[in-house]
Amino acid sequence: MKSWDVIVIGAGSVGTPIALYLARAGLKVAVFEGKASVGRGENRAAIGGIRATHSDRAKIALGQASLRIFAGWEAQTGQHIGWRQGGYTFVAYTPAIEALLRDLVQVQRGFGLDIDFHDAGFIRELVPGIAPEGLRGGTFSPGDGSASPLLYAHSFRVEAERAGARFFFGEPVLDLVRSGDRVTGVMTSQARHSAPVVVNAAGAHAAELGAMVGLDIPVIPDSHEGGISEPVSRFLEPMVVDIRPGPGSKNFYFYQNAEGQVVFCITPDPPILGTDDRATSVFLPQVAKRMVGLLPRLAHLKVRRTWRGLYPMTPDGAPLLGWAPGVDGLFLAAGMCGQGFMLGPGIGETVARTLTDTATDSDREILTDLAPDRAFRGTEALK
Repeated sequence: MKSWDVIVIGAGSVGTPIALYLARAGLKVAVFEGKASVGRGENRAAIGGIRATHSDRAKIALGQASLRIFAGWEAQTGQHIGWRQGGYTFVAYTPAIEALLRDLVQVQRGFGLDIDFHDAGFIRELVPGIAPEGLRGGTFSPGDGSASPLLYAHSFRVEAERAGARFFFGEPVLDLVRSGDRVTGVMTSQARHSAPVVVNAAGAHAAELGAMVGLDIPVIPDSHEGGISEPVSRFLEPMVVDIRPGPGSKNFYFYQNAEGQVVFCITPDPPILGTDDRATSVFLPQVAKRMVGLLPRLAHLKVRRTWRGLYPMTPDGAPLLGWAPGVDGLFLAAGMCGQGFMLGPGIGETVARTLTDTATDSDREILTDLAPDRAFRGTEALK
């Protein structure tokens, strides 16, 4: 039986940066992943947006930390991950959405975000060719951006291994080992491993791991589809988000990545619950109609491929971050609600400081707000 300081379950958008920052803190870290390589779960389905423009304190703080890490990654490591700081814009075409966005700006600015609500003329310059009829304006947060989820996952794994973390691919965790009420390790398909701390960063499968020790983790996956176009000349800087509901959908969003491709996604309504990640014939006609209606110049853009991934949802649309209630030694980093990629680096830093007893006041506030045993009230406005 091999022994470690920390075992991380899941080598995705969250587990990989947790392993990196734990290893950099000097801990002996093992990461177990059932798939063949890093980022082959829901990370591969992320479209790459990164923002701090959330509506609650904890996610704003984690987003700010992640943006700092993404923006400085290439200079720090010499590795390109497709980072582009184009900002985010949430557009408003109705009085109700304008009022919502204006109210949120006050909250967001109160937490130190560089964001403001701008008039329609500003948005038309920011998004050339956007449909002018009914446009009331929108928010713009220039510090937000995008990066390649796959390049990110690979690069963070390289740096984690450089710091001493060990990754075990094709070795799924079959059971959590317990001694009384404490998790003391894992049983994989290959061997038994022990550690005083086990981190559940299993994404859409986090609840399955919890069930192994009788823990009901309130994470239910639902399906979202995305797509990517051919590369074209640069015409768009920010991620564009339209939160108006449409037939069979809530919001949709798109941006042009570092290679010039337009990447896009839509939020189905009602949610499509379950773990089915097969692409459908419904998505592209649905999202294309909405995108072209908002930005007509997209009409002749050629789509290269579409795909489907899972959002591990919680009742209030916010992650579960902290010690598992009633089960010592098990730390949850689960329920990212489709935002694991953009929050992952910030979570990695917070978890590493927490497990090495160097947590900051901000870390403690984050863990309080995202505690797994919190009362779930409402949902985040911009989840």
